[in-house]
Amino acid sequence: MTINELEDLGLKNIGQVFHNLSYDELHKHELANGEVIKTTQGATTVDTGIFTGRSPLDKYFVERDPSNKYIAWGDVNKPVSAEIFDELFEVACEQLSNKDLYITDVFCGSSPASKRSVRFVSEIAWQSHFVKNMFIRPTSSELEVFKSDFTVLNACKTINDKWKEHGLNSEVFVMFDVERNIAIIGGTYYGGEMKKGIFSMMNYWLPLEGKLSMHCSANVGKDGDTALFFGLSGTGKTTLSTDPNRALIGDDEHGWDDHGVFNFEGGCYAKVINLDPKSEPEIYGAIKQDALLENVVTDDDGEVDYDDGSKTENTRVSYPIEHIANHKADLMAGHPKNIIFLTADAFGVLPPVSKLSREQAMYYFLSGYTAKVAGTERGITEPVATFSACFGEAFLPLHPTVYAKLLGEKIDKHGVNVYLVNTGWTGGKYGTGKRMSIKDTRECINSILDGSINNCEFETTDIFRLNIPKTLGEINPNVLNPKNAWKDKEEFEKTRNELANMFVNNFQKYQTADSEFDYSTAGPKI
Repeated sequence: MTINELEDLGLKNIGQVFHNLSYDELHKHELANGEVIKTTQGATTVDTGIFTGRSPLDKYFVERDPSNKYIAWGDVNKPVSAEIFDELFEVACEQLSNKDLYITDVFCGSSPASKRSVRFVSEIAWQSHFVKNMFIRPTSSELEVFKSDFTVLNACKTINDKWKEHGLNSEVFVMFDVERNIAIIGGTYYGGEMKKGIFSMMNYWLPLEGKLSMHCSANVGKDGDTALFFGLSGTGKTTLSTDPNRALIGDDEHGWDDHGVFNFEGGCYAKVINLDPKSEPEIYGAIKQDALLENVVTDDDGEVDYDDGSKTENTRVSYPIEHIANHKADLMAGHPKNIIFLTADAFGVLPPVSKLSREQAMYYFLSGYTAKVAGTERGITEPVATFSACFGEAFLPLHPTVYAKLLGEKIDKHGVNVYLVNTGWTGGKYGTGKRMSIKDTRECINSILDGSINNCEFETTDIFRLNIPKTLGEINPNVLNPKNAWKDKEEFEKTRNELANMFVNNFQKYQTADSEFDYSTAGPKI
C-alpha cells in the first residue's frame, strides 16, 4: 500500500509504512517498541489492556442502502448513521496520521471461488502480527498483485469522546460500512475484534451468493470424509476436532460452497487458561516462535503461568495453523459426510448422542443450545440455558433463518448425517451429576465418523423425542438414555420438562405467520 493510497483514505503526513513484514521483522519491531515480552517457549506475549475480550455492545453497522434490506437489525446488529460513521472515520484517520504504520494484506477463505482479500492498517506491530497469524498469508507473487476487497483501520489508541451525544453505548467503537467496504476500530486493543469482524463480514457476503458461512471446526479422514463440529464456547469444538487420525481443516470458522468445505483462516486462536501439555499437547506444542499469547501472566524470566487467570480467564494464543502438524495443507476438503452439534448440557437432560432427522437438524441449529454453569460468570449459581442461533448469533448480520435455509439445502443435496452430542452432565444436573467422560464422548464421535453408529438399534426419548442408540461400544447403556442415568426419576422428569420449556419459549421467535421455518414440531413436546 502506497502513501498515496493511505492519503486517499484520509490519512495525513504518513511516517514510515511497514508493509507485509515477515515474522522476524515483526518480532524485532514488537521488541523495539516495547509491545511484547519474550517467553521461555519462544513465543511473545502481549497485554491487551482493559479489554480482554470483544466488546459486542459497541459493534455497529452503517444504515445505508442497499445493505439495509439484508441486515437483521436488533441487539446483535445495531445501526449507526452514515454521518456518525463518517465523523468517527475522521477520528480514526486523525489517530493514524503522523504515525509510522503497519500494513498487513491477507486472504479470508481458502477456496479460490469464495475468498476475500483484506487489508489491515494499524500503528501497533503486534496487531499486524496477530492478523498475520489468524488469516491466510498470500504468497509473494500474490502480494505483488494484491488488491483489497475490504479495509480495516485499527485506531485502537483513540476513543469517541462524543459517544453520549451520538447515542452510542460507550467511547469504544467497532463499526462496519458494508457498502464502502471499510471498518474502523477505536478504544479497544483486543485482537479478536479484527478476527471476528471479518468473520461477520464473511457471514454477510457469502450467504448472499448462496454459500454457507459457519461457526464450526472441521476435519477430514484418510478416505476424504469431512466432518463439521458446531458448538459454543466450552462444548469441546476445538478439542474434539483435533484428532491424530484425522487432518485438521480449521478450528473455528468455515465456509461451504459448491466445491466443498474451506477454512476462512490460516491460524488458530485457542484458549490457554489452565493449559496442560499432557491433555492438550497439540496446542501447547504450537506455542513457540511466531505464536502470540494474550494476557497471560509471566515471571521475570518469561515463564508463563497458564493457571493464573488474574488478568482474565480468557487468556489466548494465536498461531499459524502450520504449528499443528496434522493439518490439511490447502485448508479445504469435500462436502461433509457428518455434521455434529456439540452442547454442554449442564441440566443433565440431553443424551450423549442422538441422530437427528432433517427437521430436528434445523431446529437444533436455530436453537444453538448450550448451558453456562456456576462460576463461569458473576451471579450464576445454577445452570443457565444459553441459546445462540446457528451456534454463533453474535456474528450473524443476516437473519438466522438465512443460514438455516442454506444448511438445509446442503444437507438435502449431499445426504449429510446430523448428530447432537452432549459433552455436559449425566446422572444429574451440574452439582449433583458428573461431567460426561471424555472417553465416552470420544466413543460417540468415533462411532459417528466410522459409521458404526448406524448399525445400532435406536429408541426414542420422551418429550425431546430424540433418537438414541440402545447400546454403543463400551458405553454403559444407562448413560445413553439420560433418564436411566438419574437415580431420582421424578427430579429428572421435572428438570427435563423445565429445559424443554426453555427450548419451546426460545423458538417462538421463529414461529411467525409468514415464516418458512416453523420447525417447532421437531422440538420438545410437553
